[in-house]
Amino acid sequence: MLTMAEVEHVAMLARLYLTEEEKKIYSEQLSSILEYARKLEELDTGNVSPTAHVLPLENIFREDRAGPHMDPERAMRNAPDREGNYFRVPRIV
Repeated sequence: MLTMAEVEHVAMLARLYLTEEEKKIYSEQLSSILEYARKLEELDTGNVSPTAHVLPLENIFREDRAGPHMDPERAMRNAPDREGNYFRVPRIV
């Protein structure tokens, strides 16, 4: 079980003001979380290969190749402001 001093230290690091009742609640909750983490440390993971995801992933990139495109007039039809075949946007500094 976490001590009140440890809970107060964590609260101070998080810049939280906790009432005495909240400190008691968080002490119990944080202790429970840490106890669960301790149980996970007991698991034998020697034969488990490191993974970034539990599901196998594969690239879904398509081949990059030129193809038909939209004509500029149709692409610019809904542009609020334009300059030639380019969208005109406000300067952001």
